[in-house]
Order: sequence, then C-alpha cells, then structure tokens
Amino acid sequence: MGDGAYAAVGLALWCSGMLNPVTLVTRLRLDAALYAPPGERPPHRRGPKPKKGERLPALAQRAADPQATWEKLTLTWYGGEPRTVLTQTGTALWYTPRFAPAPIRWVLVRCPDGRFDDQAFLCTDRDASPAQILAWVVLRWNIEVTFEDVRAHLGVETQRQWSDKAIARTTPILLGLYSLITLLAHEWIAQQPLPVRTAAWYQKEDATFADAIAFVRRAIWGRLNCMRSTSDPDSRSG
Repeated sequence: MGDGAYAAVGLALWCSGMLNPVTLVTRLRLDAALYAPPGERPPHRRGPKPKKGERLPALAQRAADPQATWEKLTLTWYGGEPRTVLTQTGTALWYTPRFAPAPIRWVLVRCPDGRFDDQAFLCTDRDASPAQILAWVVLRWNIEVTFEDVRAHLGVETQRQWSDKAIARTTPILLGLYSLITLLAHEWIAQQPLPVRTAAWYQKEDATFADAIAFVRRAIWGRLNCMRSTSDPDSRSG
C-alpha cells in the first residue's frame, strides 16, 4: 500500500511477477493510460503479437460522464466511522513507454457530500472487490502515521552511521522498539491512566505516540530511581 509516489508500471509488474505475487495498491492518476486487452490477431498477419488493445476512456472522462453508473458503497473510513461513497470499477492494462502493460483493477471514488475530489486507486489483484481495495487504502494511513512517529521520536532515517549494515540493523530495532513501547503503554494503563498532553493551540482527546513514549519513560525511570529499601534495616559493612 502506498500513495501516488508508488504508482509506477514497473513496480506493479515487479510485484505481480514475483514467485509469490505481492498485491500493490496505490493511487492512480485520473489521466493514466489504460488499454483493453489485445484482440485476436488475424491468422495470416505477420509481426509480433500486440500487447494491448484499444485505448480506453481516461478515468477523468468517466468521472465527468453524466451517464456513468455509480455504485453506492458504505465502508469503515478513517477514525472508524462509516462513510458512504460512490464507486466505479473495471479492469484494464496500464501502460507507460518502456514497460510492458500491467494488468490492474482500477477504482474511481466520489464523495456524495463533496468532502474530497474524485480519486482513483489501482490494485494489481484484479479479483479484489472495490470494498476490499478501499479497506486496504484506509489501512495505509496507520502505516504512514507509524513511519512518521518512528522518524520523529525514535530517529529512523536520521541515524548517525556510515555503514549500510549498521543502518540495516538499527532500523528494524527501532521499529521493534515502537511496538514494544506501544505494548507497554497498553499494559500499564490498566494500573494508571495515560496522561494526554495538550496545549492552548493543540487540543486532542486521544493519546498519541508522543504521550505513550513519555508515559513509558516516566514509568521506567520511576522503577529505576525509586527502588525500595531492603527489608533488613541493619546495615552491614563487608
């Protein structure tokens, strides 16, 4: 799952061509070049077999078509709230020069309330339903927030190391540390509430990773610096 920066035909072909294929879901440009599968070649026609058929209407044209049929779909949106959207979907061959056409399923999404502009997404699994594809798209936000928090609070991508092997070791450790902090905070809030820090210019109701890491730090420091005295009150010299 990725944003528009990962919308590349070469990447889609690489994911689909692996021994164990990986499903790629990304945004898709509304003017992407989509083609139909190649038709049957006449038996006596010479030359290489065509890799794609006729050019299909661009997704921007489909979105602007007043006669287009939209399907209503209700799914769990960001924040866990239900959201109703309108969708169009289909399969096509996605093509850019220097690459073979990539088979994809495209999904065109429109908000009935006009909260966001028309958007399009692609999936290399052509059997996936629009509901499943959009559910994967919503999950992408959690991944992006995780990467941003790991970079801001744990130093991923800013390690002061010169060795590729050292960086390859440190990055998984920091991602594992993110999970460990989250699990510790989740366990320890059963004993005491997790403080949610706010400011005059930043009000929030739910705790963020910044609150979780501060909570875990204070708990660890308290255990290290406030050790209980020994049960034997008599001091002894060795």
